[in-house]
Amino acid sequence: MDFRLTEDQRALRRGVRELLARLFGREALRAAVDAPSLDRELWRELGAAGFFALRLPEAEGGVGLGLPEAVLVFEEAGRVLLPGPLVATHVAAGSVPGAADGSVVVTAASEGLVPWLDEADVVLGDVTGAVRVRSVDPLTPLHRLPGPVGAVGAESLGPAGAPSVVPTRPAPAGRLPATDAVLLTAAEQVGSAAATTDAAVSYARQRSQFGQVIGGFQAVKHLCAGMLVRTELARAAVRAAAVTGDPVEIAGAKLLADEAAVGNARDCLQVHGGMGFTWEADVHLHLKRAWVRAELRLPAARAEEEVAAAL
Repeated sequence: MDFRLTEDQRALRRGVRELLARLFGREALRAAVDAPSLDRELWRELGAAGFFALRLPEAEGGVGLGLPEAVLVFEEAGRVLLPGPLVATHVAAGSVPGAADGSVVVTAASEGLVPWLDEADVVLGDVTGAVRVRSVDPLTPLHRLPGPVGAVGAESLGPAGAPSVVPTRPAPAGRLPATDAVLLTAAEQVGSAAATTDAAVSYARQRSQFGQVIGGFQAVKHLCAGMLVRTELARAAVRAAAVTGDPVEIAGAKLLADEAAVGNARDCLQVHGGMGFTWEADVHLHLKRAWVRAELRLPAARAEEEVAAAL
């Protein structure tokens, strides 16, 4: 089987990267950090570009592509730290009216947490008693649900519990499976891992110490090489799982993607040194988002159990 990207897939990835560079560049990222809120205009632009309707049939107004193409798109979203409940809205397209074109924002309860609850129009899952908590990621506001973690899933619609949220609508039958959401979250993690790898290499080529660029030091080389290995391993696992759709392979891909996103952000901090720990650098944003994504869908402990049970 040939796992190399087709010309159409490469064109899709290139087009999405150019689109996101125009809609959500670094200035937009920093502005969002300073004033966190969901940009409805950006959301509609994403909808118009087919971001949410990517896998809907063309007869239903979608793009007619599949999960392998979706992971490419979400990898690019993860690369730029695009905020909002992207995965939940994408998965709900075709089931929740308005999700496909970006006119409706959908979020979902997962692992006892609900991101972007106050901004959502439709909430998947019972969010009764949800309490706002301080999120480590400034671009992912969170509510915590009562009860044991992981007890509440996104298999039903519940009240949003906030005045700004439009009343929820019943979910039509045939909603896309939750495993897709796990894999798309893993794809975002791969994008973040790739971004921090690029940032570390770029900085190592520019920063000089002791009369030479720090990229010439063996310890820094090893850090950057390890980051690349983690990224490519996770990327291969995510793309393979997108082709097979196997739940166990998806669990394994999520494990590798979480490890790559968190590990690479930490190593990127090390390469940047003191500069990496400042608010002005973007490295901490990747680390914080990686932490949140790792807990939102199929965290490591449960993913390990799923993989182990299949051995």
